[in-house]
Amino acid sequence: MEDIRVRFGKAVRHQRNRKGLSQEAFADLCELDRTYIGGIERGERNVALVNIEKIASALGLRLSELFRGI
Repeated sequence: MEDIRVRFGKAVRHQRNRKGLSQEAFADLCELDRTYIGGIERGERNVALVNIEKIASALGLRLSELFRGI
């Protein structure tokens, strides 16, 4: 099975693309650095819960919606 960090990153990228957001615009909405978002999307980061909440909020999703299918 694929690493949870990779699966989470793919889910974030998918949702970001659905919203039509660039990584930079998305990072601004999350109040996180663009390179950090890139690392998340590539599955290189073990994301803190606080940042997962920021990501879900910026996407307009509940946490459960973001994790659905992961």
